[in-house]
Amino acid sequence: MAEHPDAALVRQGYAAFSKGDMETIRSLMTADCTHHSPGSSRMSGHFKGVDNILEHFGQLMELTDGTFEVELKGVYPDGRGHVMAVHKWHGDRGDRGIEMEGGLFFSIVGGKMTDVDECVADIEESDAFWGPAD
Repeated sequence: MAEHPDAALVRQGYAAFSKGDMETIRSLMTADCTHHSPGSSRMSGHFKGVDNILEHFGQLMELTDGTFEVELKGVYPDGRGHVMAVHKWHGDRGDRGIEMEGGLFFSIVGGKMTDVDECVADIEESDAFWGPAD
């Protein structure tokens, strides 16, 4: 059985992220897509518009000196424009490392991502790793 197109879209996004292919990620999102990151750290908030989302992704790499990685564990579409993806992420920041389970909940319209809600296993630990908001 073929993979649902929404699940394939999310897999393509994860693959592009892992390769640092921001142009492919840009092509998978609507111009006004919003990414919601939990917590109260410098990496938390609502990032509206594909340019702001890509800047946010760049910050993930910058703050971890390029060590930030995501390992996709599963992709689960509902067939009605939503996909839940679960992953493990890790990175190093200074003398501190982190590894955590998490996930993204995607809303998809017309074959493009329109909204992405991020969840993490431990918001307080994630906040401590990223540091306080400026």
